[in-house]
Amino acid sequence: MSRPARAAEGLALALLLLLGTACGSRLPESDFENRSTPTRQGGTAPIRVGIVTSATSPVGGSAFTGPRDGAKAYFDRLNARGGIDGRRVEVRLCDDGGSGVGNNECVHRLIDEDKVVALVATTALDYAGAPRVSHARVPDIGGQPIGPAYDTYPHLYGIYGSLAPRDGTPGWGGKLYGGTEVYRYFKRVHGARTAAVVSYNQSASAAYARLVTQGLKAEGYQVVTEQVDFALPNFRAAAADLKDRGADLVFDAVDTHGNAQLCKAMDDVDAEVIAKVTNVQNWTSTVAEDYKDSPRCRNALWATGSSRDYEDTANPAVREFRDATKGFGSHSQWQLEGWAAARWFADAAKSCTAAGVTRACVDAFMNRGEPYTAGGLLLPVTYERLAEPPTTRRACLSVARWKDGRGWVSQGDMNSTCFQVPQLSYRP
Repeated sequence: MSRPARAAEGLALALLLLLGTACGSRLPESDFENRSTPTRQGGTAPIRVGIVTSATSPVGGSAFTGPRDGAKAYFDRLNARGGIDGRRVEVRLCDDGGSGVGNNECVHRLIDEDKVVALVATTALDYAGAPRVSHARVPDIGGQPIGPAYDTYPHLYGIYGSLAPRDGTPGWGGKLYGGTEVYRYFKRVHGARTAAVVSYNQSASAAYARLVTQGLKAEGYQVVTEQVDFALPNFRAAAADLKDRGADLVFDAVDTHGNAQLCKAMDDVDAEVIAKVTNVQNWTSTVAEDYKDSPRCRNALWATGSSRDYEDTANPAVREFRDATKGFGSHSQWQLEGWAAARWFADAAKSCTAAGVTRACVDAFMNRGEPYTAGGLLLPVTYERLAEPPTTRRACLSVARWKDGRGWVSQGDMNSTCFQVPQLSYRP
């Protein structure tokens, strides 16, 4: 069985959005009504796809570019090897600037003007154009679920799958569900019993911290909550308290800069933990630089996700990704997931070559109900439409630990690191 959408991953990214500046207003869907019938891309013409990325945004220029870069690298290699049935894949990029207005403009340009067959590896801070994409029946393949769009609309297929009805309302009646597999893993495999959750005294941060706390308590943890001032955070006091209270694990609801400060404070007070747990967005090769002032905490960093560790080059699918991206200045898990999204589209398009690569044919491949793994890069991804949310699910996870000199080291096989866990509700 495929694992459910991760509440923690999605809300961690939403938190990043909310801790930044305002992201612009949304244009009504009627401004971009679809009045034309999509044309078939046939013959020897290139197969055109679009990639929407918040490449420039209020939270920094490089925060969301990983999936785009990974997807583009896949298409470059695919084209070098002859494309799809002899046809090149032509990639049209659009930077939405991290705003809803910009996102709608990108969607309008790519769908109505460039006539793309599909969107791939969408990574948008404010996916305001999602209703327009769904209305036009354009498949959006392998996007990052920063908001609830991939659990709301048909024809949108996020990189982690969905079990929700996707009838225009997020999840089930406005509620999304996520499992407690991350907390179960550290409790069962590493014997953790006490966990600290560090947050800002800011609404988005506090809401995310409550979600993490809810999951930890459901798994029987003693939970230590630490809240710091958003404007003038005293991370040293929080670190000292979580040390005194014997925290085994540290989870956080703070931004990347705050994380680095928290780690430094933990080193300063000699706080030793089993794991300082982070999410897939921070699963990058820049850890040594980002946490240069906190070697002890740095080597206690663990990341969890739903894709195979980009450092696991013993795996042939990972090795292919790394060979194609050897010129990158740094690597990240989001790059690998963008590569997997592009492969997903390519597999869908290859299934359509006999009848023609159309939006409808690609969408039919996505909707066929079979789990997809991108050659083993992803935990099996499934899109179903369940009338009622599951109360429990068998959920698997990919786990890696940072070690200086070695980078991220995989911890067991992701396809067998699985637990039957409860599904907890939250509102996006």
